[in-house]
Amino acid sequence: MLRRKTTINCGYNMPTFSQADLFIKDTTVKFTPTPLSGVLLIEPQVFQDDRGFFLESYQKKHFSEAGIAFDFVQDNHSKSCRGVLRGLHYQIQQPQGKLLRVVLGEIYDVALDLRRSSPTFGKWYGTYLSAENKQMLWVPPGFAHGFYVISPQAELLYKATDYYAPQWDRTILWNDPEIQIAWPIHGEAPILSPKDKAGMSFAAAEVYENL
Repeated sequence: MLRRKTTINCGYNMPTFSQADLFIKDTTVKFTPTPLSGVLLIEPQVFQDDRGFFLESYQKKHFSEAGIAFDFVQDNHSKSCRGVLRGLHYQIQQPQGKLLRVVLGEIYDVALDLRRSSPTFGKWYGTYLSAENKQMLWVPPGFAHGFYVISPQAELLYKATDYYAPQWDRTILWNDPEIQIAWPIHGEAPILSPKDKAGMSFAAAEVYENL
C-alpha cells in the first residue's frame, strides 16, 4: 500500500540536521556566574529545525567541570497556574542543591543566600526561566528558593542533591521587608499556600552556619 508522505512543521524555521549531527556537533553548555557565589545561570546549546529541537539538559562531565560536582538523588516536577508564588523554601538539615528548568510557560525564579559565612549572606538573585529561553539555574546547598508564575501555566523540573526531608523543611516569608525581593507582581496579590503565608521573617529564620 502506498503511504502518503507527511510533512511536520512545529513552528521553527531553522536549517535541518540529521540524527548523526546531534552526536557530532559541539554540545557545549554555557555556565554564567551570578552575583551570588555558586549560583549559575546555564544555557544549553539547542539544535532545532522544523521538526522540533534537541538539547542536552544534563551531562555529568560538563557540569562537574563547571563546579557542579554533585550526585543528584531526586527529580521533581511542579505545575502551577498564573499568579502562584511558591517559597522561599529550604531544608535546614539535608540541604538540597537544585538544578532548575522550565518546560512549559515562564516563571521568575529566586535564590536567597542563607550561608552565614558568605559575603552575600541575605542577598537574593532572580531571573526569568521559560520553556522558550530554555535556560536553567543552579542553586547550590545553602540557599532558599522560590518562584512566581508569569504565564497562564508553568511546569518546573528540578534535580535535587538530597532527599526531601519534611522534618527539616523551612519557609521564609516571600515579602519579608528586610530582604526586599523585587517580584514582578502587578495587580492582584500572589496565590500562596497556607505554609507560605505563615513563612518566618528572615531575622527569625534558621540559617546555615557551616556551609
